[in-house]
Amino acid sequence: MDLHPRDGKYGHAAMWGLQPGSLDTFGNRQKAVATMVCNFPKSSAEKPALLEHRQVQTFFHEFGHVMHGICSRTNISTFFGTATEGDFVEAPSQMLENWVWEEESLKLMSGHFKDGSPIPTDLLKNLVASKAANEGGKSLRQMFFATYDFMVHTRGEADTVKLGKELYKELLGIERIEGTNIGANLGHLIGYDAGYYGYMWSLVFSQDMFDTRFAKEGILNPQTGMDYRNMILRPGGSQDGSEMLKNFLGREPNQEAFLKSKGLEL
Repeated sequence: MDLHPRDGKYGHAAMWGLQPGSLDTFGNRQKAVATMVCNFPKSSAEKPALLEHRQVQTFFHEFGHVMHGICSRTNISTFFGTATEGDFVEAPSQMLENWVWEEESLKLMSGHFKDGSPIPTDLLKNLVASKAANEGGKSLRQMFFATYDFMVHTRGEADTVKLGKELYKELLGIERIEGTNIGANLGHLIGYDAGYYGYMWSLVFSQDMFDTRFAKEGILNPQTGMDYRNMILRPGGSQDGSEMLKNFLGREPNQEAFLKSKGLEL
């Protein structure tokens, strides 16, 4: 884990696989190794390295990728770990984010850094409730990036400033600040290549998995966790995402949990 900033370091948060837990040329299982890179605050003489709740969410997101990268077991490295369909790879990472919104798990991972006292009950409840705050705007922002990504990658050339400005106004009803180019700051345009939609697409699956199994069976239930490890993380890309989901859910996935998480009534 490389958790703190330094000069010249990658400025975002990410996970990279260093060695797949697949078979080597002699047929022996390699040890899976992954790295997690973040830029969280450093400790000081007055206090340890403390994280805001949003940063804890980032930690869990990237650690969800790490779990995918070290719990997978495939024979061929091409299908190991996060080498799944591009619009499924963010499901395990966003799945793990759910634990930063549950009272039971928040109590286990938090406390006052001076005396270890727990988060006050009212503050804890308000924190959990805040998950739904501005959900409409945040979802529209993701829809903007996904649509912008599609539009840029489906034409030979584009005036990216004009494209972003018009689309932002259409989807969010807000004018972009003159002289800015929102696309210039979207790193996922390179690498994901028309795949940014996979974040929201995967979120449908991750919310379905969490609500259907963990929320009902217990977020710390060992058997549910083992099912998740064996049915979702272990196969890597050796099985289709749809097949893994059916194995874990016991049915075809649906979007009901996702829509409820956005505050929509069904």
